[in-house]
Amino acid sequence: MKILIKTFKELSLDQLYQILQLRSEVFVVEQNCVYQDIDGKDGEALHILGYKDEILVAYTRCFEQGLYFEEAAIGRVIVKENYRKYGFGHEILEASIKAIKERFKTTRIKLSAQQYLIEFYESHGFATTGEGYLEDGIPHIAMLKE
Repeated sequence: MKILIKTFKELSLDQLYQILQLRSEVFVVEQNCVYQDIDGKDGEALHILGYKDEILVAYTRCFEQGLYFEEAAIGRVIVKENYRKYGFGHEILEASIKAIKERFKTTRIKLSAQQYLIEFYESHGFATTGEGYLEDGIPHIAMLKE
């Protein structure tokens, strides 16, 4: 998988369209969750894009400390459904952690995980914190990497 790291202003229109299409495909259609994906925060995010054969198959957006949480943050972690068996989720998350360390100079990262993915995030050094909660009708829990 080829990884690109871009600020919002560095994204091409095609890349932005691919990101929004993938997020809608998984978070809205596949997960049957009606929510406002375009939340006004993409402009402040660092976008991590994973391509396989020119297709956007994995993505996250990352935030500097204090922009989303007190800690640096990773959100919108996503892998296209028919590409999940290849380990691209692990690759995109590792690239995101590395980008935060290099660009934001911190290893303290928080994310809001769908609860069924707790073990996935734990395998990357995240630990649950606090109580679970519903976000857009889906069980989530906060996770922190020190």
